[in-house]
Amino acid sequence: MTKSRRRHPLHIGRIFTYLLLIGGALISIMPFVYMVMSALKSYGSIIANSFWPWPPFGNEPLQWSNFGQAINDIGFDQQWGIPLFWRYLLNSLIVSGTTVVGSVLISVMAAYAFALMDIPGKNVIFLLFLATLMIPGDLTLVPKVVMMFRLGWYNTYQALIIPWLVSVFGVFLLRQFFMQVPRDLYDAAQLDGAGHLRYLFSIVVPVSRPAIITVALLNFIWSWDNFRWPLLVTRDSNMRVLAVGLQQFMAGEGGTQTHLMMAFASLVVIPVLVFYFFTQKYFTEGITRTGIKG
Repeated sequence: MTKSRRRHPLHIGRIFTYLLLIGGALISIMPFVYMVMSALKSYGSIIANSFWPWPPFGNEPLQWSNFGQAINDIGFDQQWGIPLFWRYLLNSLIVSGTTVVGSVLISVMAAYAFALMDIPGKNVIFLLFLATLMIPGDLTLVPKVVMMFRLGWYNTYQALIIPWLVSVFGVFLLRQFFMQVPRDLYDAAQLDGAGHLRYLFSIVVPVSRPAIITVALLNFIWSWDNFRWPLLVTRDSNMRVLAVGLQQFMAGEGGTQTHLMMAFASLVVIPVLVFYFFTQKYFTEGITRTGIKG
């Protein structure tokens, strides 16, 4: 007797799902690929709309000099005598770093109160708090800018940082995660004489590291890529951030310097990619364990 070979049935649905995911991934990275390719082209190739001007289909070398030219062409800081790129980079690091630290701390404490503390009417308060996500950001943009003027914060770090220290989505995400922490841990901590703060930072925060890193990553991306708000609440070039620097390559006397703009945009994206590379494991775990995965 010959043993019959087991045949694995062909799951058409699974194959279709994989193809759909691969297609979606390719569509998602196409803008990034186009950005990098454009950053390595000459201005003539951009004007001629040449897709691949390099060997073997063309004779143009890779234009690595575009990155250095993009850094120098946005101007120099009069105070420090360095290219404005480095001043923009410093401002972006200060604003994004402070925003991430502040928003994570506030989100952790607010989420703990909503999830694990016995507060009268906390569910109603949380629903009202969550309802602010339904308000379009454009609707509150002008009142926020006027508020910055009234408070005397225009063209300061306070205007760039303080309005974004509270992340409604961050509070929601962490609340969902904190609610999965066993109640027995809190009872055991109470027997040891631990209060809410000690229990929060000694037990809840360590076991919730993936969700906290996810909130930190999302807030970093939102803060780093923010363009409109820094443009509206700053006046001097020494207070502007990297995202605002992109506008200096828009149409001028010589037209839009697309190749330099794409080179500058590639430099702006690098910190986000580096941050995500080191936190992707925690990001995936934080999303899948909060009950809101897609």
